[in-house]
Amino acid sequence: MATAKQNRSTGQGKGNRKWSRRLTVAALLAALLVGALYWVPLRQTALAGSAFGARIACSCRYVAGRALSDCRGDFEPGMAMVMLSEDEDARAVTARVPFFASQTATFREGQGCVLEPWRG
Repeated sequence: MATAKQNRSTGQGKGNRKWSRRLTVAALLAALLVGALYWVPLRQTALAGSAFGARIACSCRYVAGRALSDCRGDFEPGMAMVMLSEDEDARAVTARVPFFASQTATFREGQGCVLEPWRG
């Protein structure tokens, strides 16, 4: 069995470090490639999910008069990443999917909750 001192003298440790660096670089490049390939579908799904979340939560809060924390129960399965916040003065609810999308729905008398135009 080779010791660390022997590995340094024979250069075996350098080969392992080079292999480790190459593997790390290859993994990062693969992750970037997968991210680039799936960015558009992920972004579109996040936009739709955040718009749905904002509209449903706004209606729950300002039409039904329920607490915003209670409105998450109206979401469809798979919407756990959608985060909600409200602006009580504007009577608006914003739904966000972190790093991907954010949409706002505002309550308008006689119209209900209306989504702001999409920023796609």
